[in-house]
Amino acid sequence: MVVCDIFKYHMSIDLKTIKHISKLSRISVDEQKAEKLAGDLNSIFKFIEKLNELKTENVVPLTSVAETTLKLRSDEIKSKDIRKQILKNSPQDNEDYFVVPKVIE
Repeated sequence: MVVCDIFKYHMSIDLKTIKHISKLSRISVDEQKAEKLAGDLNSIFKFIEKLNELKTENVVPLTSVAETTLKLRSDEIKSKDIRKQILKNSPQDNEDYFVVPKVIE
């Protein structure tokens, strides 16, 4: 299993790429921060490359490390006839529904 196909080949991030990404995302990144980001991203890519070297052909995928099943509960109504209590929170008095200010013109 390959973690991500993009990492099949050695990939590195340089300062030019960091500056380009920051411009596209409209984030201001100074030179010192760009160098740190490049280093951090390159170390992440190296780790992903190591993960791609693992032999995982016979490994069953997990949804959780804890082998438990969800506890089911009965679907029952616990609050009856609370409509009037809920409608008291409406900005305007109304017996049928919430009345709120118009937000679309």
